[in-house]
Amino acid sequence: MVGKRIIAICQSGGEFESNAEGILSYRGGDAHAMEIDDKMKFKDFKLEVAEMFSCNLSTLAIKYFLPGNKKTLISISNDKDLKCMIKFHDDSDTAEIYVMTEEITAPDVSQMLGSRSSRTTLSEADVPVDASPSLVENIVGDINKPDILLGADFDVVGDTNHVEAQTMVPSEMPISISFTASYDEKHTKAAQQWQNNITGVGQRFNSVHEFREALRKYAIAHQFAFKYKKNDSHRVTVKCKAEGCQWRIHASRLSTTPLICIKKMNPTHTCEGSVLATGYQATRSWVASIIKEKLKVFPNYKPKDIVNDIKQEYGVQLNYFQAWRGKEIAKEQLQGSYKEAYSQLPLFCEKIMETNRGSLATFTTKEDSSFHRLFVSFHSCLYGFEQGCRPLLFLDSIFLKSKYQGSLLAATAADGDDGFFPVAFAIVDMESDDNWHWFLQQLKTALPMCHGLTIVADREKGLRESIAEIFQNEDVYHAFCLRYLSEQLLRDLNGQYSHEVKKLMVEDLRSAAQASMPEGFQRHVESIKSISVEAYNWVMQSEPVHWANAFFQGARYNHMTSDFGEQFYSWVSDAHELPITRMVDAIRNRIMELIYSRHTQSLEWLTPTLTPSMDERIRLTPSMEERLEQESLKIRTPPQVLILGSNRFEFRGDTIETVDVESCDCSCRGWRLTGLPCFHAIAVIGCLNRELRDYCSRYFTIDSYRITYSQSVNPITSIDDTWQKDTSELAVTVTPPPTRRPPGRPTTKQVSSQDVGRRQLQCSRCKGTGHNKSTCKEFLLEC
Repeated sequence: MVGKRIIAICQSGGEFESNAEGILSYRGGDAHAMEIDDKMKFKDFKLEVAEMFSCNLSTLAIKYFLPGNKKTLISISNDKDLKCMIKFHDDSDTAEIYVMTEEITAPDVSQMLGSRSSRTTLSEADVPVDASPSLVENIVGDINKPDILLGADFDVVGDTNHVEAQTMVPSEMPISISFTASYDEKHTKAAQQWQNNITGVGQRFNSVHEFREALRKYAIAHQFAFKYKKNDSHRVTVKCKAEGCQWRIHASRLSTTPLICIKKMNPTHTCEGSVLATGYQATRSWVASIIKEKLKVFPNYKPKDIVNDIKQEYGVQLNYFQAWRGKEIAKEQLQGSYKEAYSQLPLFCEKIMETNRGSLATFTTKEDSSFHRLFVSFHSCLYGFEQGCRPLLFLDSIFLKSKYQGSLLAATAADGDDGFFPVAFAIVDMESDDNWHWFLQQLKTALPMCHGLTIVADREKGLRESIAEIFQNEDVYHAFCLRYLSEQLLRDLNGQYSHEVKKLMVEDLRSAAQASMPEGFQRHVESIKSISVEAYNWVMQSEPVHWANAFFQGARYNHMTSDFGEQFYSWVSDAHELPITRMVDAIRNRIMELIYSRHTQSLEWLTPTLTPSMDERIRLTPSMEERLEQESLKIRTPPQVLILGSNRFEFRGDTIETVDVESCDCSCRGWRLTGLPCFHAIAVIGCLNRELRDYCSRYFTIDSYRITYSQSVNPITSIDDTWQKDTSELAVTVTPPPTRRPPGRPTTKQVSSQDVGRRQLQCSRCKGTGHNKSTCKEFLLEC
C-alpha cells in the first residue's frame, strides 16, 4: 500500500525575518519542488537536496516549520525526523523545506552575554500548575534526595507548603540540530535562539512563570547553572551556582500590575566552572515542556528515545528516570490528573446518565474513600442487546497497565452478522470473586429481563457460584469457556506428556464439545481415554452439561469461547494509560463510532432499486447468507423426503434424519445449535417450496441488525473547570486506589554469578527461551 506522499517545496539562499511577535518569514532565494513519501530514507533525501542546490553534504542543514507554528524551526537529521515531518503534514499536500549551510565552528564564547566557558548543570525543581498535591509533595520531597538527579539546589523561602507551582508549557516544541563540533561545544539552533531571552534591566514579563521560563532557556543557551535566593509569586532573585561568581539577577512585580520587571542584573560571569561528567541535568518539567507536542503525535514515545533525542537536539544529557518522569508530567498535562479524574467520578456518572438516558453508571469506594469499582452500560448498548441480539453474553477481563493498575471486566454480545457488540464493562481495583459478583449484580439491574440468557464464561468457582446465585430465579445457563477449560486440563494433568500428545488431547476435547449427539461426544472422550485415563476422568468430572453441545440446555449458537469481544479489549489496551474518566470516555467514543459505522454499512445491504424477489434473497445479514449457502452445498444428490405428519418429515440421504419445520428442529440437532437450517432442513423446506429465510433465527435478519445499531451514544459533557468546581461541592470523595504501578522499567530477574555461562533452555518449536516444547503454551493457539 502506498504511504503518505507530499510535495516538498525546497528553498535556499534566502533569509529569515522576524516580526515583533517572533513569527519568522522567509525572503528571497531559489525554490525547487520534489515528491517524497514515508518510505524515503534521509540519506537519499539529503543527497537529492544537495544536488538540487549544489551544496556540500557535510555542511547541509534541512529544516521546516510545524503546521501553524512559524516561530521555531525543526531540524531533519535522520530517518526518524523525516518520517515525523511527513506525519506532521498529514493533512497537507505540501511542506515547505528550508535548506541552509552551517559552518563547523564552535560558538564564540566571548561574544555571548553572560556566557560560560564550559558546561554545568541547569537548576530548578518545577511543579506543573495543574499538579496534584501528591505530585507537589513528591517533587518537593525529591529535592533533597541524593538519588534524584535534579539540576541544582532549589532554595525554598519559608515553609515548603508555600512553594509556588510553576508552569512549564511552551507555545511550541523547539527541536533543532547541534553544531558538528566537540561534545562540550555543541549548541543547537533552538538553544541559540534563547540567548537573548534575557536582555537586561527594564525587561518586562507577563507573569513570574514567564520570567522563570525565559531564565531557564537563557541558562541553557549560555551553559550555566543557577540557584534561587528568593522565589515567590512577586519576586525572584537568582545567582550563578558557581561559588564566588558575580552573575545575578533580580526581578519583582510592578506595583498594581501582574507584570514582572527585571530591576537589577549583573550580566558578567566571573567563574570558570568545571565540566561535569554527565553534561547538563535538566528538570523533569523542562523535559515535559520539550517533549509535550511530540508526545501528542507519538503517545508511545519511549524514555530511551527521549534521552537520545534531547541529547542530539539540545546537547543535554538525561538519565532514563529523568526522561520517564518528564514524560509522566507531560502526559498529565495533556491528559489531565489521575487524582482529579477519580475525584470527578461522582459527577462523571451523573453526566453519563444525564446525557444518555436509560444508561447505568455507578461506582463504589472503600472505607478509606479510595476507588473500588466502576460499572458503565450505555442505553444504546442495553437497547441494542435486548432488542436485536441473541440472548448470549460473553464475560471476560483484561489487566490494566495504567498508573494504578486494576482490571476491566466486560460483557459482550454477538450481533446478527456475528460481529461483537459491547454491552457493559466495569473498571475494578483487581479481578476477584467479589468484584465479579458485584459486576453481575449491576448487569442484572441493567438487564432485568434475562429469560433464556446464556452466559459464556470461565468455570472458575467464584464466577460459577455468582451466576447461579444472582440469576437463580431466571432461565439462565452458564456455558464454560472451552479455552479456559483446555488450559485447566493441561495444568491439572500430573503426567509428563509431549507437545504432540497434549495437542491431540485438546483437539479431542474440542471435538467432544462440538459434537451434537451423545454418541459423538462419547467417541471423542474415548479417544482421550486411550491416551490418558487421568485426562478422561478429569473430562468426565468437569460437568460436560455446561460445555458439551450434546448435553448443554441453553443456546450458545456454536460459540465455544468467551474471548469473543477481542476487538473491544484492544480498545481498552489503547486507552489504558489515560485517567479513569478519560479512559471511559475513549471507550464511549469507540462504541459511538462502531454503532454509526455499522448502521451506515447496513444501509447498503438493501436499496429501494432492488426487486421484491431480490429483497427476499438478501434478508439475512451477509455472513449468515454465506453460511446458509455453504450449508446448501452439502446436499450433493437429490434426497428423498417423506411426510411423517403435518409438519414432520423424514430426510433420506447419506443418513436418515427427522425434520420438524414447525419447531425448527432436526434430529441431527444442527438447526437448534446454530439457529440456521441444516442441509436436511434446507432440503425439506425446498421440497415444500417455502421461503428458506423464514425458518432462520430472527436475530440473523437485517432488520434485527439495524435495531441493534439504531440508538446512538451521546457525548459526555467535557471535563473542564466547571467540573472541578462542581466536584468540590460533592459529599462523596473518591481518591485513587492504593495499588500503583512502580515508576520506571519493570524489575528484571537478577542473574547470579553461578548462572553466568549456563546453557539456557530453548523451545525447539517456538524458539523461545525458558521452556521446552512439552511445556510450550503456543500450541493452544494452533488447536
